[in-house]
Amino acid sequence: MNRRNTLLLRILFFLFALNSFSLFLYFIHHHLSPSAPPQPPSSSSSSFLHLNPHTYLTPFNQTHSSKPWPILPSYLPWSQSPGAAPPRRSCEAYFGNGFTRRRDLLLARGGAGWFRCWHSETLRSSVCEGGRLRMAPERIEMAAGGEALAAVIGRGEEEELPVFGNGAFEVDGGVEGVVEREFLVDREFLDRFVPRGEISRHTMRDLIGKIRIVGGKDFECDEWIEEPTLLVTRFEYANLFHTVTDWYSAYVSSRVTGLPNRPHLIFVDGHCMAPLEETWKALFSSLRYAKNFSGSVCFRHAILSPLGYETALFKGLTEDIDCYGAPAQELWQKPDDHKTARLSEFGEMIRAAFGLPLNIHSGRKPLFGHNVLFVRREDYLAHPRHGGKVESRLSNEQEVFESLKGWSSGFKGCKVNLVNGLFAHMSMKDQVRAIQDASVIIGAHGAGLTHIVSALPKTVILEIISSQFRRPHFAYIARWKGLEYHAINLAGSHADPGTVINELVDIMKSLGC
Repeated sequence: MNRRNTLLLRILFFLFALNSFSLFLYFIHHHLSPSAPPQPPSSSSSSFLHLNPHTYLTPFNQTHSSKPWPILPSYLPWSQSPGAAPPRRSCEAYFGNGFTRRRDLLLARGGAGWFRCWHSETLRSSVCEGGRLRMAPERIEMAAGGEALAAVIGRGEEEELPVFGNGAFEVDGGVEGVVEREFLVDREFLDRFVPRGEISRHTMRDLIGKIRIVGGKDFECDEWIEEPTLLVTRFEYANLFHTVTDWYSAYVSSRVTGLPNRPHLIFVDGHCMAPLEETWKALFSSLRYAKNFSGSVCFRHAILSPLGYETALFKGLTEDIDCYGAPAQELWQKPDDHKTARLSEFGEMIRAAFGLPLNIHSGRKPLFGHNVLFVRREDYLAHPRHGGKVESRLSNEQEVFESLKGWSSGFKGCKVNLVNGLFAHMSMKDQVRAIQDASVIIGAHGAGLTHIVSALPKTVILEIISSQFRRPHFAYIARWKGLEYHAINLAGSHADPGTVINELVDIMKSLGC
């Protein structure tokens, strides 16, 4: 009996040691950056608190408020080393893992500030970050932001986009005389690392161009934010497609800079509240608007996220991005410059942010039947300049839906559940859950289909495209995700319900029905 007990204790000890070692490897793989900031935020830094700058806090009385990164099945390491950089114009480089050219603009000396940028030759944009960076909201001309939509009906877009005055952001230059220039960057740097390109109003370029270097004695702050914080400026903030590009850029920026936890978020714009904020708050640790601060705000570590227009999701509409989605495990064993798992990783991040399970495998024969999700276009008030009417992309959408309802109830091949995707009346979490639960996603061309970034691997996409909206957005996203994609191209905006049903019958057969 004693020998048996001893053997059991040894087995338990071995399993405990193995589990501890596995957790250690995961932490090293997922959370440690090969290149920490010159003066990185302490791992025990305080929460997203507004601290008196003259109050000294030791690590022992500080608390965390930042959310941890979830474990993502499709996660692959993000590189900062030029030696490990993926080839230019490879899929890894296009989808954000190519910000490897480092440019230090200000080095930390004696506790002063620092600033640097990571440039991607493929995307022609940069992720920049800095420490001891001060924001002066009174030097940013824009609306307050974060208001209820009903309170700002009719407000012009120009009032919501930021105009930065000199010194809207300042970085601590330390002892006077060490840094002789007034501004952090010049026009040559901006043209090389943050080019305007086809973007007529590049707000992040303008922000960086107005950063001043000030002496340490003049670097005073009303409030401090101790944990890493993303600074984001948005344009088409009420449109799901464009907001997904912003989400992706913010996610990539967080990974490129090696943040150990999810950063806090500040909108440096004056847009009012919108339903899409639900996902911003789920993805990141907290959210505030720049103009909601009452005085100067200083950051121990700030990250400047590129515009959504600079991501592959948007650039792919005009550039030939020859990439195909593939499982992360496959690419880990056999890297391929023409394949990517980054959109799958990002989709898992969205699902995990809402607490949805990630260990679901899209099987051929689900227990309760196949969900066919019909993403509908509905009238709703999107922003202050919107009339509340959504442009129809499928003139007989209701007729098509009713025909599908009759077909699904009588389909003999297998059980089909037709889901009415009235997304304008659903929370963002419920929308993502509906996408996750779908075997087939069908809908007319429209921003709501961008949700397919969160679809499971074997989900099938059927897009109904009117003659006026032959755009490749969702065909590309499906391809970059590795999803099966079908399209019905209409002569006008009217779809024959029989044609849609026939296409669905073929899809259901491919799913084993």
